[in-house]
Amino acid sequence: MRVKKLVATIGSVVAVVAGVTALPTVTASADPASCPGLYVVAIPGTWETSSGAAPKPGMLTAVTDRIAGSDIRTDYVSYPATAFPWEGGIYGESRAVATANAGGMIKAMADQCGATKFGIIGYSQGADAAGDLAASIGTGLGVVPADRVAAVGLISDPKRSDADALVGPQVVGTGVGGPRVGGFGFVSPVVRTFCAVGDLYCSTPKDDYVARLAGFLAVSSDPNPAVAAQAQQDAEVLLGDIASAGGLPTLQGQLSDQANQQRRREIEAFYRSGVHQEYGSYAVDSNGTSATTWLANYLRDSI
Repeated sequence: MRVKKLVATIGSVVAVVAGVTALPTVTASADPASCPGLYVVAIPGTWETSSGAAPKPGMLTAVTDRIAGSDIRTDYVSYPATAFPWEGGIYGESRAVATANAGGMIKAMADQCGATKFGIIGYSQGADAAGDLAASIGTGLGVVPADRVAAVGLISDPKRSDADALVGPQVVGTGVGGPRVGGFGFVSPVVRTFCAVGDLYCSTPKDDYVARLAGFLAVSSDPNPAVAAQAQQDAEVLLGDIASAGGLPTLQGQLSDQANQQRRREIEAFYRSGVHQEYGSYAVDSNGTSATTWLANYLRDSI
């Protein structure tokens, strides 16, 4: 009796296995024909867009117009793009919305188009957000694997590091908000940054601790607890640099009336120069190629 039961059981198992193996094989479906080879998310700068903005605002238009018509699709990221509390949202909150919205757009495309690669570009506050998004992907915390990011272009990044791959003449210091702790991880090889000589947003002298402190307070102004750890790391780096330079007496020396007057003159000269708005004509190589044209070529060549 036991033998009959054992044979019956084995027969049932064989039947199940046979049934499974007889099922039709599932083949991977091809991406829809609408899937681009490269999907670029473009994040405009402060005051260049808003939550209900037109689709093609600001500085980055000079980049995206040059790649239209190829196997590249570009979408602009809408976000508050504000900087001051009286505008309805502080800088840190605005940048966080930009980063989240851009990440959501990339994830939606990645879910639909498995072979599509991604480009991430930004200008000014948009470069801050684009850089944060690229860094999260490069360190394994982002919305897609790092190998799906083909190109990152940051124009006047307030968190530029002197270790980032700068396209164009060398500039002093780092971004006013201090460099990203940990960098871009596995995305680093495809990141290019652009900073014009004299653009204080992306080129603040390392020994100007008052400016760096003000920049840190601005870029870390997002009250979201999720970013508190990153802000703490950035603060530790800045405070360590101040301590190494002499601590509180050094900071007080940079707050003297004479130092404040000099800083005011430098800031006024910076705004009068318009250098922050000149990346469409700012030459970054010996051929006179502008930053925006160079970035457009880089995106096209990344496919």
